[in-house]
Amino acid sequence: MADPKAWRKFWRTPTAVGAVILLSLLAGASLFGPFFLPTSYGEPSAVSFSPPSWDHPFGTDLNGRDILYRVLSGGRISLLVGICGAMVSLFIGTSYGLLAGYAGGRVDAAMMRVVDVLYSVPRLVFILVCINAFDARLQEYASRMDWTWLVNSSRLVVLIVSLGVIEWLTLARIVRGQTMALKSRQFVVAAEALGQSHVKILLRHLLPNLAGVVMVYLTLTIPAVIIDESFLSFLGLGVQPPQASWGSLLADGASALNPVKIRWWLVVFPGATMALTLLALNFLGDALRDVLDPKS
Repeated sequence: MADPKAWRKFWRTPTAVGAVILLSLLAGASLFGPFFLPTSYGEPSAVSFSPPSWDHPFGTDLNGRDILYRVLSGGRISLLVGICGAMVSLFIGTSYGLLAGYAGGRVDAAMMRVVDVLYSVPRLVFILVCINAFDARLQEYASRMDWTWLVNSSRLVVLIVSLGVIEWLTLARIVRGQTMALKSRQFVVAAEALGQSHVKILLRHLLPNLAGVVMVYLTLTIPAVIIDESFLSFLGLGVQPPQASWGSLLADGASALNPVKIRWWLVVFPGATMALTLLALNFLGDALRDVLDPKS
């Protein structure tokens, strides 16, 4: 773990501070921005394909909906998928790698072969299989339980879980390697000599020393999940209307482009917002790596 001096260095790094500020602004705008805009901006109107203006700073789309409103609303979905998918990946990858590295021997070898097999599974095919296999069943179960919110968001839930399940493999290998290096250290050997249980050694001695590596990798996993979701939504396989994400907005914008009339605002603003978010997350990850792993 980083000491207070390292964190002070973090907050004195311009790129780190800039990344934190930018991410805070983007997250805050996505979460609260639509509440400060007229609700009519999210509904179809007669102002179709209007270029950026004072009334509509980001312009409007085919149905006359305000692009700024839709970019902010889509940011909620994209950030939700990115953060929740990364947390699922974080939990599975950390737990799996920690157990494999601590157990060692044949158990470790068997667990790592499972990871190798999962690496060979095409990501897109896996996610599509999960959506086709579980979306309808989850909707049916939610209907029986009268969970309206889950009925409307079942595809999104399946997408989040499937993205998290496919993203944990690299983290598991990283955590496994760090655990194998840490378990031979004196503080772990001393804990074993004192008769502490394996669970206590894992949670009290090994896991806290892995927090830095896990935190850095988390800042890299969130962009990866956002990009995967955007790619799927761009292909029409991810988030479905009336919900929207940055990827689906880019797909809508790309479908409206033609050589005669280039409606650039439909692609530039959603793409720029997503690019700024991913750039800020990468800068944040670099700064955290310097703080939490000064030797890197």
